[in-house]
Amino acid sequence: MRQFGSNVKVMDHPLIVHKISMLRDISTSMKEFRELVEEISMLMGFEATRDLPLKEVEIETPVATARAQVISGKKLALVPILRAGLGMVDGMLSLLPAAKVGHIGLFRDPDTLLPVEYYCKLPEDLHERDIIVLDPMLATGGSASASIQLLKNKGVKNIKLMCILAAPEGILKVQTAHPDVEILCGAVDEKTNEHGYIIPGLGDAGDRMFGTK
Repeated sequence: MRQFGSNVKVMDHPLIVHKISMLRDISTSMKEFRELVEEISMLMGFEATRDLPLKEVEIETPVATARAQVISGKKLALVPILRAGLGMVDGMLSLLPAAKVGHIGLFRDPDTLLPVEYYCKLPEDLHERDIIVLDPMLATGGSASASIQLLKNKGVKNIKLMCILAAPEGILKVQTAHPDVEILCGAVDEKTNEHGYIIPGLGDAGDRMFGTK
């Protein structure tokens, strides 16, 4: 595995590797694709939340009083990048049902490949929360970098980026612009092509998820 620095984690758990292979397959149906994105997101969520702080509490078991540890109530928010990022939300919410959800809408200009913002709706207390940005594909890195900068402009200090597939170009773009942001990905592919698609990739995640072209 290529090394991209300490702020990049590639999750090579066999279940994630297997499900990503199924995502890539052109014969995977839209329904299966959605389910796989949700399942992979939930599996990746275990690593994304590994550093959540714990606190000790006293509980009553059926047998005795015990000291136990629970999550200390750290405030979290999930911010999917529209539209493909929506497919990752339910998997993460199954682990973090109390997390708030914001939305950032960006599309990539087909000529310049630069991100263009068209929608942004975020929790009012966003600056008080740790943020996990969700986007299945980190290709050129333009949309992810722009979304992270938007969040920083609103006072967010602690941000992680979670993507299913990444290209080296996208990783470098985010690392250069935001070296403080941890990047969590399921696999790192070879490169992007002249149209900004990840090779070998899985095609357009949004189109495959929602049945559009």
